[in-house]
Amino acid sequence: DKKSREQFEMRTHKRLLDIVDPTPQTVDALMKLDLAAGVDVEIKL
Repeated sequence: DKKSREQFEMRTHKRLLDIVDPTPQTVDALMKLDLAAGVDVEIKL
């Protein structure tokens, strides 16, 4: 019976964090974050 099939969807969630005048310690802490699989971080200075 092909009428009942599982339905999947992929969702993308984005967050922007604007840190004004970060200290070197702040940048270092952000780069050392332990993130879950599939979570990416992009840091622009």
